[in-house]
Amino acid sequence: MCARKGTAGRSILGIWNHRSSIYGRGQGSRESRARASLFVLIAVLFSAAAGHAQNNYEIQVYGADTVAPASTMVELHSNFTIEGAKPLPDSAFAQDGLYPTNHAEHETVEITTGLNEWSEVGFYIFTSERSGQGVQWVGDHIRPRVRAPDRWHWPVGVSMSMEFGYQRRVFSTDTWTLELRPIIDKQMGRWYLATNLAVDRSFHGQSVPLGVTFAPAGKVSYDFTRVVSAGLEYYADYGKFFDPATLHNQQQQMFVVSDLNVSPKWEINFGIGIGPTSATDHLIVKMILGRRFDWTHNRAGTSKSMQ
Repeated sequence: MCARKGTAGRSILGIWNHRSSIYGRGQGSRESRARASLFVLIAVLFSAAAGHAQNNYEIQVYGADTVAPASTMVELHSNFTIEGAKPLPDSAFAQDGLYPTNHAEHETVEITTGLNEWSEVGFYIFTSERSGQGVQWVGDHIRPRVRAPDRWHWPVGVSMSMEFGYQRRVFSTDTWTLELRPIIDKQMGRWYLATNLAVDRSFHGQSVPLGVTFAPAGKVSYDFTRVVSAGLEYYADYGKFFDPATLHNQQQQMFVVSDLNVSPKWEINFGIGIGPTSATDHLIVKMILGRRFDWTHNRAGTSKSMQ
């Protein structure tokens, strides 16, 4: 149901330090060497990318980096569905038996703490507000994550996220779910790419008979300045891992997004997304505001994928 950080999950300090290193000096030769790899990674990303858009509570793509040890990232995810599922006539519920998403405001609080140089744990509180329903608690999730340490010197960032939690039946057709999310990312000059090859399993609800489902996500962005980057994020849900649903029944969304890197302490991301299939909410706006707290005042390093 969730994915991290509007800057594709990249360490805020890593982004800040990376941009400080590339601006103010020529990048022609470096970007030329990376151009062929860039196109290959874009093709891989979008051929594999698909994700269920986290039920519109936290719409993000994970990067491979983790929060530094003795640090905490607090984020607020605000998503408003301009055009989504509407209630049936004379009913408070939509066709799928859930509360409608049309004109619903979803607010998610995410708190993530770094455990050591290669692991973190996050906790989520999901809420929903819609006219006539008030503010309601939706559910909670916990998410440990580990990554390949810097000392391994891998050419790309790699990590694994595991997320488990509960969401109320009136908001989700599945109440208890588990997600495993392998994550790969790469920074090449001003270009950044990330892909999340997530698989989900429901333990109670409508999707239990489906077994394992496939719901990856992907992001491509470009740093236009030290502060402003922009790009595309793609989410979908293919359904069963070995027997995907028809295109009509798949959930797919494309977001145009921008990240504002005003400080290593702050994270700002916003975007607008469309869903072209009948199973998807058709128009959503999102914004993420995050603040990093360093309890030791040490500026920890970032993964090699950010250098």
